[in-house]
Amino acid sequence: MKNYFYALFAAFLASCSSQEKADLIVYNAAVYTVDSTFSKASAFAIKEGKFVLVGDSASVFGAYKSDSVLNAEGKAVYPGLYDAHAHFYGLGQKLDQADLVETQSAEEVVERLKKYHSEHPDRVWIIGRGWDQNDWAVKQFPDKDMLDKAFPNNPVYLTRIDGHAAWVNSKALQLAKITGKTKVDGGDIPMKNGQPTGILVDNAMRLARAANPQPSETEIKDMLLKAQEVCFSYGLTNVGDAGVSPEVIDLMDNLQKKGELKIRLYPMVSINQENVDKMLKKGVYVTDRLNVRSFKIYADGALGSRGACLLKPYSDAPTTGFLLLSPKELENFVKQIANSEFQANTHCIGDSANRLMLNLYAKYLKEKNNRRWRIEHAQIVDAADVPTFGKFNILPSVQPTHATSDMYWAAERLGKERAKNGYAFQALFQQNGKVTFGTDFPVEAVSPFYTFHSAVYRQDAKGFPEGGYQMEGALSREQTLRGMTIWAAYGNFEEGRLGSIETGKAADFIILEKDLMMAPANELREVKVLKTYVAGEKVFERK
Repeated sequence: MKNYFYALFAAFLASCSSQEKADLIVYNAAVYTVDSTFSKASAFAIKEGKFVLVGDSASVFGAYKSDSVLNAEGKAVYPGLYDAHAHFYGLGQKLDQADLVETQSAEEVVERLKKYHSEHPDRVWIIGRGWDQNDWAVKQFPDKDMLDKAFPNNPVYLTRIDGHAAWVNSKALQLAKITGKTKVDGGDIPMKNGQPTGILVDNAMRLARAANPQPSETEIKDMLLKAQEVCFSYGLTNVGDAGVSPEVIDLMDNLQKKGELKIRLYPMVSINQENVDKMLKKGVYVTDRLNVRSFKIYADGALGSRGACLLKPYSDAPTTGFLLLSPKELENFVKQIANSEFQANTHCIGDSANRLMLNLYAKYLKEKNNRRWRIEHAQIVDAADVPTFGKFNILPSVQPTHATSDMYWAAERLGKERAKNGYAFQALFQQNGKVTFGTDFPVEAVSPFYTFHSAVYRQDAKGFPEGGYQMEGALSREQTLRGMTIWAAYGNFEEGRLGSIETGKAADFIILEKDLMMAPANELREVKVLKTYVAGEKVFERK
């Protein structure tokens, strides 16, 4: 009856000559605008890619008519979702590699590789990603022997789930010219009997990657378009690509201008002096769908591979991890960025890396500012350092699923007391009233609904642990949705045109099968996107 009323109402008002023409009207919806008051609406009109009126059906149909009218059938409608920190190009690459996620042993990794190799017999290099020794019965790094036996003639390069370690075979070591005498700063090459074991950590990975064949421009284009397809299916309309070359950014720009790449991107330029020189000369570059205004700095590695830089040694190994760049090099880059319009976005996992970068930021930001510099991950932050975020308006850019992935073994790495300083999203939020959320895909799953569930309930897919993991760090549903929309837009300097359903903003929105604000906790991870729109254009519809 309600739908019938709306149809009659729309037909009647469509005859009124005083109405303006809209490109699309959506009605009978549960619209979460995510505006300053977190208000709800039931309808909106879109014209030339922007919301021109948001309100109830009567007001929208009273002011606008359209040849395209969508009855949302009472479904929840949200702003297009952000992933503030991911690896968009990396996702495209992973889709073309052997998938090693959730393997339960080194032997299972080899079996998957054999299947992959049989399906791609023309590929000389066997490349995969996603293994994690913490998921295995034997929780130690594997060695090259098993890979050598299975693939004596093909170089093998397998990236760990966190992207901060690789497992390679002898053929790959040979092509990379890595021997028992090879040294590397900001990385590690574990040895056994004076020879490399086949594990490369952080900067050591570059030596083997340099020997990998590089994808062609056509292959990169295909990877980007495949990544876009996946992101749209999860309701992501804006993705931060955390560390990419200027050349790939130029290709993104070209594809967007051609209308092939419709997703909005915030690529962070990978830090090195050549890239800094090039981008500072070019300046901040912003189009309707591309926002190039930041550098990705890498302070340390990951907790899972013990490359995160800690103030005190790991509880399960005699090391404090390491920095990927020296303090002098890090300060040099921060100083150059401070003298430009660009943002500094620094990967910091360990409490030592976080302290170092927070203090460096403070030195150049000098109290309150509007630079919106970010700490990416802010994973283990000593309690004494948390106030630095607030004092200098530093934005924490965090990934809630890291907490629920690491919770099984984090205390073993850190010790119970230090582990309490980890994944403290609520404490970080309290500093500036904002926190931005991402997944870090393909390190984690692409789904933003995993992010939502992890941030609010701090549990895995099976509801473990009962009551949630370190719940003092949890956020509310409203806070979490803001972190995935308007606060993420703020982190990109985009809150004036994106991130909420408000008049004058770009018409990016999604329609979900279930309401994130109301669905039971055990259903959140399985929420499906029905439709995704960017600038009023439908870019995904579930069949």
